[in-house]
Order: sequence, then C-alpha cells, then structure tokens
Amino acid sequence: MPDETFSVDEAGSSLHRASETVQELISLTGYVLDMELLSEIPVELMVRYGFVPLERSPDGSLVVAVSDPTDLAGIDAIEGLLDTRIEARAAAPAEVERALRDAGAGERILEGVRQRFEEPHGGTEADEEEGITLASLAAGEGHPIVRLIDTTVLNALERRASDIHIETRDNSVWIKYRIDGVLYPVTDPIDLRHHDAIISRVKVMSDLDIAEKRVPQDGRFNLNLHGRKVDFRVSIMPSIHGEDAVIRILDKQYLSEEFADLSLERLGFGGKELQMIRKYIREPYGMFLTTGPTGSGKTTTLYAALSEIRTEEDKIITIEDPVEYQIDGITQIPVNEKKGLTFARGLRSILRHDPDIIMVGEIRDPETAHIAVQSALTGHLVFTTVHANNVVDVIGRLMNMGVEAYNFVSALNCVLAQRLVRVLCPHCKKLAEITSELLEGSALTEEQVAPYTLYEGVGCHMCHQTGFSGRTAIIELLDLSDRIREMILELRPGPEIRRQAAKEGMTFLRHSALAVAFAGQTSLKEVNKVTFVE
Repeated sequence: MPDETFSVDEAGSSLHRASETVQELISLTGYVLDMELLSEIPVELMVRYGFVPLERSPDGSLVVAVSDPTDLAGIDAIEGLLDTRIEARAAAPAEVERALRDAGAGERILEGVRQRFEEPHGGTEADEEEGITLASLAAGEGHPIVRLIDTTVLNALERRASDIHIETRDNSVWIKYRIDGVLYPVTDPIDLRHHDAIISRVKVMSDLDIAEKRVPQDGRFNLNLHGRKVDFRVSIMPSIHGEDAVIRILDKQYLSEEFADLSLERLGFGGKELQMIRKYIREPYGMFLTTGPTGSGKTTTLYAALSEIRTEEDKIITIEDPVEYQIDGITQIPVNEKKGLTFARGLRSILRHDPDIIMVGEIRDPETAHIAVQSALTGHLVFTTVHANNVVDVIGRLMNMGVEAYNFVSALNCVLAQRLVRVLCPHCKKLAEITSELLEGSALTEEQVAPYTLYEGVGCHMCHQTGFSGRTAIIELLDLSDRIREMILELRPGPEIRRQAAKEGMTFLRHSALAVAFAGQTSLKEVNKVTFVE
C-alpha cells in the first residue's frame, strides 16, 4: 500500500485534475457493467474506495464512477495502485453500492476468503462485530473462520437467499444458497479439515453446545447487517461424514418494507381466480384454506389476503410458527411448543379474545383441525394452511384427522392450492429451442405451442448466472359448489371430484403453469419441474 500523504502542491494538482475529471453526476441505473474490466480490478480496492470501472478511454485512461468525488486522496490512491490515469465520474453512493453487488463483489470476497482455507488455520473464537459491512470484510478484518461465515451470510442476503446450507462430504465441505427454491453452490469446496471450525463457529453464534456432535441441535442468532437487524434460525444435524448446518434467513425489516403494499396481484394472481379469492376472503365467516408443499408461498398468500381486508373495525389475530414478518394492526402470536404454546392451545385462547378474523399458520393435528372448523362454524372467518398435494387431497387429509364431513363441508368456503415457479431473468432470457424431447416431456404438440413465443434462461451477472430472477405463483382454486359438496358428503373418490371441478371450469396447477410459460415469464423446463403432466 503506497504512502497516501501528499503535499499542498500535490493537493492543488489533484484538485485541479479532479475538477477536470469529475464533470457530472451520472446514473448507473440500468447500466451494463463490463465484467471483463471488473475482473481486472481487485474487489477490495473497489469496495474500499467506493468506485466501479465503466470503460477504457481511447487514450488508455480508466473511466470510473465514484461515490465521493471530493475524496481527492482516494482518487490519487486508485491511480497509484492501478498504475493508470483515472477519469472520475460522480455517482450516487447507493447506486455505486448496488452496482458492486450486481457485479458480484460479495461472491469475489467470499471466494477470496475461501482460498485462505487452502492452508491450515487454527482457532474459532472471535469477538462479535457490532455490524458487518462489505467494506469491513473486504479490508480483511477478523479471524479467517469468522470472515468466512460473515461473508457467507452477507453474500446470501445480497443474493436474496432464503437458506444457507453447509454440507459435509467425505473429503470436503460445501456451502450452498437456496435462491428461488433451488440450491446453488457459492464457492468451490473447502477442505474437510476446516469442517469442525466452521460448524463450531455457527454453534457459538447460535449459543449451542460445541461439544455435542451426536444429536441434532436448533438455535438462533441475529446480526446487524447493512444497518438493520436480521434474525437467523439454525439447525445442526449429524451425518455420516460430520455435522451439517442449515441457516434460515429471517430478514423481517426487509420483508416488512417489501410487503408494505402487499397484494394478491403482486404475488401473480389474476383473472377469474383473483375475483373468486377476493370474494371468499370478504365472507363474514367460514374457512379459507390454502395448501401446498413447504416453501410454496401459502403463508405469504394469507398475509396478502389479510393485508387487503384489514380494517380498524375488525380484530385480526394470527398464530404462526414462526412469525416471519409483521403487519400493522394485527395481533400475531408465535408458537412455542417447548413452553406448551401449541397451535391448538393458542387457538383456544384466541377465541376468548373476541376476534373477527383468525389466521392459523398450519393445521398439523386433529385438535387444531377440530377447533379451526368449529371456529369457522361459529361466526369467525378463518385463514389456514394444510400440507397436501392438491385441492382434493385436502379433503381426505382433514377427514383422516377426524373432522366430520358435514362440519367440514359447512365450514369450508374454498380451497386454494399453489406452487411457485421461477421467473426468467429479463436481462438474459432468449428464445427457447423447442425440441421433440421437450415437447414430449411436456405432453404438448407443435400445434399447441405454435401460437406462443417460448423463452429460456441463459444466465448473466444480473441474475448471478442462474437465468431466473424471482418467482410467481401458480394456483388451482376449488370452488365448493352444491354438487361438489354433495360428492364430499357421499365420500366420492378424489378423481371423480376433480373431474366435476374441471367441468365447472377449475384451472389446474399444470394449466396455470403453462399459461405463465406461454406468456413468456418462465420456461417449459421449469413448468415440468414444478408440476406433473396430467
């Protein structure tokens, strides 16, 4: 690092040159960065001095966007370290920081930290930082193990990951992120000799027993990231090669901001199904039930429904496990089974608080099912979820819990099944190659797809080479008509009920997913991955 002290004459020269080079405030919004040029510059340097390279001028100078054009010493230092003339352009600090994130600064720092584990390191303890920033990590502060975990966590937030997986193999440790429901490795594998130190660091952060390695452990911790408090849930599980860890990210402040104007349209709902949903969530009583696998967006849909109907006139109480994000004006209760607060016990208590609308995070057992159905029958509007594969399977699931068919049919307003499909990145999607294998696997013909333009993802720096950015909901909605209610009471088989629902115009999950693909929002491969061919 060169000496950054300079004389008054040098400062005057820098000031004169800076006044020439820093000419105007530019916008980086939508600017496509030169990834080859970015790769030539150390990421630590860009983060430390707050700049991103834009282009090479014909005279060989480097045009950069800087967040602080008045930092003349910093511009001089960049010139000295890169040994090239700098033409600085002023840009908003937030835009420079966003450009660094889009350029993969977090990934490059994480890879640099990982490379340090190619040589042995000892120890795992370190004092907690008050906050974690990209600048502090780029500066190399802290013990290597601490930096590895902190960089992994910060990079996960920047890439919108929902979970961090630390997986142990026979001779290596893999770190993966779950992004939009899919796991992606984030670094090359780390040597197995660092496994105990990595897991011990996670345990220390979560206040778990580092000496216990034979049984699963669950914990939680929080960190100050980007000036906001983020919660993390940790699960440690022993495997044949060592302990694995999964860290669930619960960024409540981000979610509260993201869903401040949460609505069903934002989740991807539309058409006649949206009109029917809005009709049923405004009924004075009854049960609005959603179903689908873990991570299919059921709870988010219920939050969107509650956000649309909440008023000061109604008392809304929810019981959830956990309360993932908060909504103003709603009483939210977290389940605590260790202390005896289960869904059933909490629901009984809620009914004594004179609610108008109740949300039960999940029906898991017969007792909760009975209380929820009785609540819907006694004048309450109940929102809840059940794990099942489709809308018809929900009926059998609740009946297997001992709910009487007559009570269930009387209480239920509708059943909504949903999945999430990944949306193609708008920056890199291209026309899809429609092969005979793809059509056969999709149970489609050339004539059926001919009217539509189909796309597939390529991968770019904006989507971190995944080809996708975000997800949207696909749904099937069972409207309990009089005929379907009769069939349920007659205990007719599920396929018969589905055929009747089809006659009445129900759109199934597969057809909903194909509609998203035909609209150019997702690919046929993604549709085949998420839904069955019927």
